[in-house]
Amino acid sequence: MTVTTVKPAHEAKAQATTQSAAPESNFASKSVPRHLTRGAIGFGLIIGSIGLLPVAGPATLLAAPLALIAFRGCPTCWMVGLAQTISRGRMERQCVDGICTLKARPAPSAANEPPAEISVPAVPR
Repeated sequence: MTVTTVKPAHEAKAQATTQSAAPESNFASKSVPRHLTRGAIGFGLIIGSIGLLPVAGPATLLAAPLALIAFRGCPTCWMVGLAQTISRGRMERQCVDGICTLKARPAPSAANEPPAEISVPAVPR
């Protein structure tokens, strides 16, 4: 005797989208000052390698790829990481039945205010 269970369509769809979601990239640092230091090093290497080109020749361009290490990718990755570092622990994402919401946790000074809520429709990947 075989027992077959059938899930409602909305549950199966939510489970399928949950399982197929790719892991999110995290470019955040442990602290904002540390992240800003990485940015200063990265931008300094890029500006220095281009600025010193007339003085020291094309060998200075070898410093530009080192900026990619400081940025953990590209300047855009660094900017995304800055936003992640600043908002770390302040936003909570919850997805239920294909509808995702972001809830801001209240700051210590605004403990009596209700948390802000933003609804964002889920996008299939």
